[in-house]
Amino acid sequence: MIKPFQKGKKKRDVPQTAQESIPFDRMFPDGICRVGKNFYTKTIQFQDINYQLAQQEDQTEIFEEWCSFLNFFDSSVHFQLSFLNLTTDVEKFEKKIAIKHRGDGYDRVRDEYSYMLFHQMQAGNNGLTKTKFLTFGIHANGIKEAKPRLAHIENNLLNNFKRIGAVAATLNGMERLELMHAQFHMGDDSKFYFDWNDFSKAGSSVKDAIAPSSFYFKNGRVFKMGSTYGCMSFLHITASDISDRMLADFLSMESSQIVTIHLQSVNQNEAIKTIKHTITELDRSKIDEQKKAVRSGYDMDIIPSDLATYGKDAKELLKELQSQNERMFLMTFLVMNTGTTQQELENNFFQANSIAQKHNCNLIRLDFQQEQGLMSMLPLASNLIEIRRGMTTSSTAIFVPFTTQELFQTGKESLYYGVNALSSNLIMVDRKLLKNPNGLILGTPGSGKSFAAKREIANAFLVTDDDIVISDPEREYSPLVEHFGGQVIKISPTSTQYINPMDINNNYSDDDDPVMLKADFILSLCELIVGGKEGLLPVEKTVIDRCIHQIYRRYYENPVPENMPILEDLYNELLKQEEAEAIHIATALEIYVSGSLNVFNHRTNVDIKSRIVCYDIKELGKQLKKIGMLIIQDQVWGRVSSNREAGKSTRYYSDEMHLLLKEEQTAAYTVEIWKRFRKWGGIPTGITQNIKDLLASREIENVFENSDFILMLNQAVGDRQILAKQLNISPHQLSYVTHSGEGEGLLFYGNVILPFVDRFPKDLELYRIMTTKPQEINEAKEQKNG
Repeated sequence: MIKPFQKGKKKRDVPQTAQESIPFDRMFPDGICRVGKNFYTKTIQFQDINYQLAQQEDQTEIFEEWCSFLNFFDSSVHFQLSFLNLTTDVEKFEKKIAIKHRGDGYDRVRDEYSYMLFHQMQAGNNGLTKTKFLTFGIHANGIKEAKPRLAHIENNLLNNFKRIGAVAATLNGMERLELMHAQFHMGDDSKFYFDWNDFSKAGSSVKDAIAPSSFYFKNGRVFKMGSTYGCMSFLHITASDISDRMLADFLSMESSQIVTIHLQSVNQNEAIKTIKHTITELDRSKIDEQKKAVRSGYDMDIIPSDLATYGKDAKELLKELQSQNERMFLMTFLVMNTGTTQQELENNFFQANSIAQKHNCNLIRLDFQQEQGLMSMLPLASNLIEIRRGMTTSSTAIFVPFTTQELFQTGKESLYYGVNALSSNLIMVDRKLLKNPNGLILGTPGSGKSFAAKREIANAFLVTDDDIVISDPEREYSPLVEHFGGQVIKISPTSTQYINPMDINNNYSDDDDPVMLKADFILSLCELIVGGKEGLLPVEKTVIDRCIHQIYRRYYENPVPENMPILEDLYNELLKQEEAEAIHIATALEIYVSGSLNVFNHRTNVDIKSRIVCYDIKELGKQLKKIGMLIIQDQVWGRVSSNREAGKSTRYYSDEMHLLLKEEQTAAYTVEIWKRFRKWGGIPTGITQNIKDLLASREIENVFENSDFILMLNQAVGDRQILAKQLNISPHQLSYVTHSGEGEGLLFYGNVILPFVDRFPKDLELYRIMTTKPQEINEAKEQKNG
């Protein structure tokens, strides 16, 4: 009697189970897979980079790097590129984006925000997740021989991806099995469950964990995989010239599909030998045709045009292989389309074929080879289809596997910034992961600057433990801050809430003398008050600096809160000096000390305990508003410095930031603080519409250079070219901030530039709190009162 597990050893041409159809023999925990007796493979997942959006010269550079990448593979290495558009695992995705409850009274808002993110994902890309893989394999006489060779190739490939700028990582055995499980269960809700300990039990196999319930190859053109219909086809290349958009167009289809490209490098000597042989045969045919022509009385130079064309092409190909760093590759380009019904499958195949035809090619069904095609689609670098097309390196590289980079980080402090305008995938990133998290939000009035800032503030409050401080010159942020139980500090000539510009703490500077940094701030403040167009004179700076050190020396003799200096102390100290300039400065300060503008001549009387604080300075008036913004910036620095001791981050939002950049001294101080924030755990964000003010001087340009995060909305005509030059934006990228709608623009995250769209649902309570449109604000008030 034959035992059941021995039946597999009996030779059969037709597999009897779904597991038997799957062509690999063994998967190792480290990610090595054995296919057949002596073929071993590994898989690398790689992320996208911006190719389609890049400038022409950058595209050329990426293309040349990709050619070098391909030339790395010699004829002993089989490799395969896999591009998967698969239905997102809803449960898995919800876990990634759901904001955890904190029990602080705002969990209902967190649930609403999480629901919004999930809704954006579903509405945006039809619930598809798009991933890219490279699988490579070698022949070896056992795992011991294969392992070091695969590790060497893997290391080189990861370095090559890094050189191109693509993030890449090797899959382990479980991850490769999960990937194949996802391919075999397209369209169903089957979950991947696997434990290495289970498969070692008698009679079980790793294939049990990935195989579908059944395969049914009902005819030569269609198959069923579980309950999903599918068909395999290959790309028949008939075009003489192929666009680098072809692969990108296939990958932009909004249906579940898999595109696979199998590539095999041909030994260079063999390739040259084959082409020389072909040229010889063509020359022989040419001579035969000339002899026929002479016998028939025709001109012997008249030969069939096909023969002349083939001869010319073959000689050019030989020249490329011999002198232009080109190699020969054998390529098989496969496409797998799926559908929940046979009609849906046919519609998806028709759409894919239309893309091929647009590029003067055709998708042809693999008649009676559907099973071989399906198994060739698996990331095993095993090609069971004999249809191969000879291509040179550059013609192979035209199928550039890069389109546009995605920004979806799943860290616990990742925040939402809209959806990718090209792929419709969610954009979620954590600014703290940048080398420099400082940021700018730029845009014309009505482009959505304030809303974008509020959305980030709300998201940061719900997700992180960071403190949030806002400088609010137009009273736009108060409703949001009050909604989250924060403090709104109203500073005006009639207010009873005061902040003291002379405040200092021992953590104020990492130098031995914190007064030195404080002196920079007070000099900036005096420049706003006293300085004319030329700013403070050198002698005036000297006198002020001397007085500052004297009043703080007295404070440090007994540093209790009631001894904290105020502006009047500086005024009195100036009056004691002998220089005429000191009297001039004191006279200019008088209105701010004992006159009608004495709002800043008081000790701080607000106890700032809230995580989120808004300084409302709308009623300060034009001249006082600049002073108020500068003083708030100094107050924030004090909070940043004290939070650093507690290991806490401080987010600072400065609306109408350009007001601080018009005077040289205040601009210099702002830039200095901008640089210092990063080292001290501060995350500042400047919000402005006046780009020219940001580029008014070489010093102010440092704000750009020290900001790795920029949210750029619609730009004015005069600002576009300035920004294009400053940030190296291509004309195509610039189109996303030209006459763009509200909530549309470009996101700069480190070296990544993405076009984004934020269609924040208007039916959410959070939207009604964040909107700045007068009509919507009035409607929200009526609903609240009604």
